[in-house]
Amino acid sequence: FFFSFQESMHAYAANVYTTVIEELMKGKQRKFIAVEQEFFRLWWDMVATDTQKQQVHQLLQEGRLEFVIGGQVMHDEAVTLIDDQILQLTEGHGFLYETFGFRPQFSWHVDPFGASATSPTLFALAGFNAHLISRIDYDLKADMQKNKKLQFVWQGSPSLSERQEIFTHVMDQYSYCTPSQLPFSNRSGFFWNGFATFPDPPKDGVYPNMSLPVTDANLHQYAQTMVANIKQRAAWFRTGDVLWPWGCDKQFFNASVQYSNMDLLLDYINKHSGEFGVTVQYATVSDYFQAVYSRNLTWEIRDSRDFLPYSTEPFQAWTGFYTSRSTLKGIARRASSLLHAGESFFTQYVQKHPGGSICKYKALKQLQSLRWAVSEVQHHDGITGTEAPKVKDMYMNNLMYGMLNVRKLMASIIFDINNAKKNGEVYSSVYTKDSGKPDVDQYVVVYNPLAWNITTFVTVSVSSEAVSVYDELGHSVPAQVQSSVESQSTYDLYIVVAISGLSYRKYSIKPLNGKRSAFVGRSIKYKRRDLTRADQRSPRLFPVVNNCYQIVFDQNTNLMHSITERETNQTVQFTQEFLEYHVNGDTAKGPISDNYLFGPNASAVPASKAVGLEVMSGNLMTEIRQYFYSNVTSQDYIYAVYTRLYSVPEGYDGKLLCHRIEQEYSVGPLELNREAVLRTSTNLNTKQLLYTDNNGYQMQKRPFKVYVNNTVARNYYPMVQTAYIEDDTIRLILLAERAHGVSSQGNGQVEVMLHRRLWNNLQWNLNNNLTLNDSSVVRPVIWLILGTKPVTNNLYRTSALALEHRPVVMFGALSDKPKLPRQPQQNPVHDSSVTVPPNLHLQTLSIPGWKYSSDHAEQLLSIRMGKQKEDDADFSRVLLRIRHLYEVGEHPVLSQPVTLDLKSLLKGLGSVMTVEERSLTGTWDVNTLERWKWKTAEYPGKRYFNSTETSEDYIVTIHPKEIRTFFVYFQVQ
Repeated sequence: FFFSFQESMHAYAANVYTTVIEELMKGKQRKFIAVEQEFFRLWWDMVATDTQKQQVHQLLQEGRLEFVIGGQVMHDEAVTLIDDQILQLTEGHGFLYETFGFRPQFSWHVDPFGASATSPTLFALAGFNAHLISRIDYDLKADMQKNKKLQFVWQGSPSLSERQEIFTHVMDQYSYCTPSQLPFSNRSGFFWNGFATFPDPPKDGVYPNMSLPVTDANLHQYAQTMVANIKQRAAWFRTGDVLWPWGCDKQFFNASVQYSNMDLLLDYINKHSGEFGVTVQYATVSDYFQAVYSRNLTWEIRDSRDFLPYSTEPFQAWTGFYTSRSTLKGIARRASSLLHAGESFFTQYVQKHPGGSICKYKALKQLQSLRWAVSEVQHHDGITGTEAPKVKDMYMNNLMYGMLNVRKLMASIIFDINNAKKNGEVYSSVYTKDSGKPDVDQYVVVYNPLAWNITTFVTVSVSSEAVSVYDELGHSVPAQVQSSVESQSTYDLYIVVAISGLSYRKYSIKPLNGKRSAFVGRSIKYKRRDLTRADQRSPRLFPVVNNCYQIVFDQNTNLMHSITERETNQTVQFTQEFLEYHVNGDTAKGPISDNYLFGPNASAVPASKAVGLEVMSGNLMTEIRQYFYSNVTSQDYIYAVYTRLYSVPEGYDGKLLCHRIEQEYSVGPLELNREAVLRTSTNLNTKQLLYTDNNGYQMQKRPFKVYVNNTVARNYYPMVQTAYIEDDTIRLILLAERAHGVSSQGNGQVEVMLHRRLWNNLQWNLNNNLTLNDSSVVRPVIWLILGTKPVTNNLYRTSALALEHRPVVMFGALSDKPKLPRQPQQNPVHDSSVTVPPNLHLQTLSIPGWKYSSDHAEQLLSIRMGKQKEDDADFSRVLLRIRHLYEVGEHPVLSQPVTLDLKSLLKGLGSVMTVEERSLTGTWDVNTLERWKWKTAEYPGKRYFNSTETSEDYIVTIHPKEIRTFFVYFQVQ
């Protein structure tokens, strides 16, 4: 991905749609599949004429143009969060259904680097009949190909099993591009339009590398070449149907030359089908799967294992991208989390304040700008970090612009609700410690975007230690203030907040006036220690304690020594160190590391020889600041860890907070061709077994595997949200707010790759400016939870979401008279909150604004009549998604099904009139959705799936791992 969307549209993408539509109209036999809606929508909105739009409608009805996947992009599967995959699919599907009444039913996931087991579940829930992937381990693919096992029924979720299984096709070794070698010519074949040129299409229409045209003289040889390849592939599949993809990246921008050559070739083969032994036809993905489905064969079942990591040859493990461009990965997730908060905040505003002064259409546009930005960055060359720097900048700019819009919207809603005077400017800032005006009286508004009651800390930057914090009713709120890590002149104020589900609280921060003030954190600095000489001395230990843990440090090294879980009094030896993999950038000298690949040429080496230590201790929190230097005399540190242990005051529910060891890291700038990892070593006998998540949805077992080559890199896995190691009784869990590569390179060890800085001379990378010379400093956060399996099992799913969806903090300066804006009439704390049990997650509460009818026949009719265009966005339909967080049998209580009354759940928003259960992306009524049932030995019967049981009188029962989607309509006020 080397060009921005705009550059790609100009250079070739617009021409693809314009010329393909024109060519399809010329020949009834011609067909075409289109995938990513971001490009199609840009063409549809900015380029397409009315005539072309009519033609698209006609071609879709005739089944000659087909949208597959139908999301905004073809999302990456390794480092994306399930919420964001669903968002980008929903965005694309909503547009297709609103505009054409079209609902994609097949995937085309040909390019993501490895396949997750979440995808089959998502596509099944979206109503798909079959799933198609390509990039899996080279040795595994060769084996499956030889044994005709490239097709199977995949049960991606162990808990949903056959209810959400899907037929899956793995492309053979040729993948999704036409093989271009011709045995009878030095020129390439089958790519007659050549290759796209950037930034402008050539003036004379002559593109580079245009293939040898089909003529009477070479027609027979061309046909022989194509037929030989078809027959080679046929031997790898069980049916006589061969999927022959025609095209590749950036193809069909001159569709006329493509189709005219293709027509000649196909006609000739079919005229001589007796001689060749094959017939050929233009087809869409659904034509192909329909042909295979109608054979009625019995297929093998694949369980919930995924296809990660992915290697293309012995020294090419595609495990570097799990960490590449860590800053982009972090911003993408922060944007996703802010969007989640903004959606529920706006939905509540529209329902509860129908007379509010905010323009809803503008608000929807503000939300849409972030929906689009979060959707597009899920691309398999987006959040992966495998794009050129200017494309990374495009993603970053779009995310920042969308986040600014949503912050503005949330701030204006607060103002509108509180009828605040216009002179009290609102500073809206999310997760940043900069409050805008640290030197005046200010208030902070804190919104909890989770549908649970939470108790946590929020951090605000202040200019003095002498401050007090009060709630809406003027009561003092526990807080701690201490010198900031970031700057010499400011202080970090940590405020304890207790907020009910989907609700906000207001706190005022005032300079001290003799009354009770915030606790002050005091600093003790320890001498910098030389690690190279530490072995000779016996340890000098000191503890840091809260109600759940005792963390012991060794003053001889300034490193962590052990952690005791206080409830069971179990102690685990626990040390952490930064290491670096030194990697090669010269292709002449061997395998390289780049944006995609991780190619270490040896084991990781310790990155620092000396450690400095400072302990900030206070009544509510102790922060241990460790600084790692390359040697004892170095001026600047390259690495730092800030470890925070919280003590919860009386009267607050501190279960999650107490069990949280929060670590924030500062890493960089690195030297060139270094990959930085944090390795945690324990005395747990883990047998080198690691567990990592698929997309924050389900866990995968990762036993350490020894390979002839590249064992280190091939044992790296993506951690999107969660990873853990355990022995028979104790589990150590790591929770992340952005994706990282993670591995267990030794017994009792887990290492997280935090940052990469690379340069190499691979020609392809140089041509496309695909370098990873990333000199930034990254600041990722990881929460650690240590405890027995029952304790950690209770906590880690809710904790993962508490990290993902930290409260949104908005700042406002108070007007001259330091009285708070008008009090709401109800008790502010329990004002119409929305709460679900701890094993459920309210994943979506939003107003999509789609204009489509949820009755399919009615929707098709209104498109035929051209009615869709005139209507305004629909604010009456609320999209609600609820997810069960646990697997069957994982926990005695939390794995039980949960019965909810949706009317009572949402009563704080208004009176629920009707609820419709829908498919995952909203486009199907679940009662009319019938997916193909592929025959397996276990289930030889039924030909169609019927959906889950539907709701009676607003009551729904949600089973383990289900994701249920509803349209909710409230009584109009």
